[in-house]
Amino acid sequence: MVNWDESVDLLIAGSGGGAFCAALVAKDQGMDVLILEKTSMLGGSTGMSGGVLWVPNNPLMHEEGREDSYEKARAYFEATVGPEQPGSTRARRDAFLHTGPQMISYLREKGLRMYLARFWPDYYANRPGGEHLSRSLLGDPFDINELGEWRDRFRTYSAFTLPMHSDDFPHIVRVKTTWAGKVAAMRMVGRVVKDFFTGSRTRTQGGSLQGRMIQIALRNNVSMRTDEGVSELVLESGRVVGVVTQRDGKPWRVQARKGVLLNVGGFARNDKLRQKYQRKPITSTWTNANPGDTGDLLEGLQSLGAATHNLDAAIWTLTTRMPDGSPGPGQALKDGSDSPYIHVVDIGKPHAILVNKSGERFCNESGSYMEIGERMYEQGAIPAWVILDQHHRDRYPWGRANPGQTLKEWLTSGYMKKADTIAELAKLCGIDPQGLERTITRFNGFCETGVDSDFQRGSDAYGLWLGDPTCKPNPAMGALSKGPFYAMAAFPGDVGTYGGFVCDEDGRVQRSDGSVIEGLYATGNCTAAVTGRCYPGAGASISASFIFGYRAAFHAAGKPLSIQSQESR
Repeated sequence: MVNWDESVDLLIAGSGGGAFCAALVAKDQGMDVLILEKTSMLGGSTGMSGGVLWVPNNPLMHEEGREDSYEKARAYFEATVGPEQPGSTRARRDAFLHTGPQMISYLREKGLRMYLARFWPDYYANRPGGEHLSRSLLGDPFDINELGEWRDRFRTYSAFTLPMHSDDFPHIVRVKTTWAGKVAAMRMVGRVVKDFFTGSRTRTQGGSLQGRMIQIALRNNVSMRTDEGVSELVLESGRVVGVVTQRDGKPWRVQARKGVLLNVGGFARNDKLRQKYQRKPITSTWTNANPGDTGDLLEGLQSLGAATHNLDAAIWTLTTRMPDGSPGPGQALKDGSDSPYIHVVDIGKPHAILVNKSGERFCNESGSYMEIGERMYEQGAIPAWVILDQHHRDRYPWGRANPGQTLKEWLTSGYMKKADTIAELAKLCGIDPQGLERTITRFNGFCETGVDSDFQRGSDAYGLWLGDPTCKPNPAMGALSKGPFYAMAAFPGDVGTYGGFVCDEDGRVQRSDGSVIEGLYATGNCTAAVTGRCYPGAGASISASFIFGYRAAFHAAGKPLSIQSQESR
């Protein structure tokens, strides 16, 4: 018999998006709940993210007169995610699609203020069931001063603190070429001015979504503690009944009468695990995942029989580095940490392509960022090379440099190569000169017709959104024709790993034989994703974390949700 130091009904390890959603449900179901965060800051990867929830058939769509349905969303899932797999079974897919709208209604009733992105197409909108406008939701701007004493214990993305929403970003980077970019920039400047005169600290993106979730949890008396990670699960007769953590340097045993929910993230910051489970080359220094993303419980649970899947997957986000993969100028923050550039929006702009060492394109540069990473590994294109011309440098930002700005230290350090001709540029990079010249000649021909016969760049709504409407005939493509020309080594950065524990439709962790480990639930990036090796739309990982946290809390309360739509409830 364990001598418990503390007892609750539901113990939640980690403080990502799914943790707070589950905690609110647990409180409403009369349960005592405790959130334990191992780092000094709440929020997990959600707080550092773009703060988007991808929820097909959500109520905000219907309120705006937009048509969507379970049937349409399911068709899209089948067309993108593909065949069933561990972590993405028919039951889990149906649970995700049916529960999402219900969960959004619940969170709005609890006080979560959000809006439907004005325009954020699915990443494969041309496939059956794809959405050409938006299924993605974002939190309204939030003043983190409203968190009181918790405001300085809330982790957001420190490399970018301007109050600009994620769906504004593709417009702002076109500030020199479009009125939409200028309007988006004015919205952001307005928030900055307001903060200056009022003392508010407005956050958007993950700061707004997760900040308000924390606020709602505090209002509902959810208990939470930082600097207290779970080091061990306690089992009795095969059932998880509690955890061991540390308090004041001593073991602290917390009983979990109804269950333990893991929302502990993946292992993006654990180089040993990345080298063991993921494709090469790989390193934890290319990630932008939160510092607590270290996979502490992964192998311990495997030893208990927990099944895992897709451990080699990540939410890839293209980054550029020094040619040897080390940090480039401007990629170090004030605290000395490494913050790789994220080029999700940049690489889809006109006058830019991505090539391998043979000088050949190998992907649709304006497609899903996760797919670009997958193609890099499939083609052995690590590093790949981003090729730009002077048109690009005059009109668009790169990394954290403004439009028209090319930093001197980029050139002097060797991070960015520059040459007057394509052949000279290729030699500087070790790219086959003839191959690169052939590729650019062919690509420039596509730019004239507006049709990319090789990779269909700019043929769908998402690619066009990332492009520039002033570029004709295809907003996603612009010829590389004006020297000088520029190149940078590109690597598969990420914002978190995307494989882990195999769970059922209620978030229960399963063994390899399909049986469940009683009393143990998991959600978020520590699980095998319901979308498999695909990222179908903006916010797919965060919405899954919320949805399966929501379902897990109901199951732990003894009130498991059926897999049915909100309309039929």
